[in-house]
Amino acid sequence: MDTAKEATGNLGSYAYSPAKAGGERSIGEILKDTISNVQDIVRSEVRLAKIEAKQEIAKVVSASAMFGAAAVVGLLGLAFCFLCAVYALALVLPAWAAALIVGVVLLLTALVLLSTARAQLRKVKMPEKTMFTVKEDVEWMRSQNKS
Repeated sequence: MDTAKEATGNLGSYAYSPAKAGGERSIGEILKDTISNVQDIVRSEVRLAKIEAKQEIAKVVSASAMFGAAAVVGLLGLAFCFLCAVYALALVLPAWAAALIVGVVLLLTALVLLSTARAQLRKVKMPEKTMFTVKEDVEWMRSQNKS
């Protein structure tokens, strides 16, 4: 479902008072309808901002989890590289070679996770729909004040 439609709800069907027999409405009725419509617009904008913020926060949480996983795997890789140095100093060729292979594999895995996390974090953006509709609303209110 489109988040903008979900947030705005029935905003398109403004609740105007029915016209009187002469077709004229009082200034009070017009002001009441205008205030009600502005309140509906503001509520809709807040709902839209909340929905867009939730979506973007989910992306940040996902990228953060990847950064955390990259840090853990990177530390494990570093630990195995240190273990490799220990075995190399002890001159036990098969053990340090195995530790080196495992360490390099873990470091490469950390690099892949880090790259994926950075790519996900780059997808996070400002709530564009909300910013656009707020600008439209401000322009509409300005035009109402001038007329």
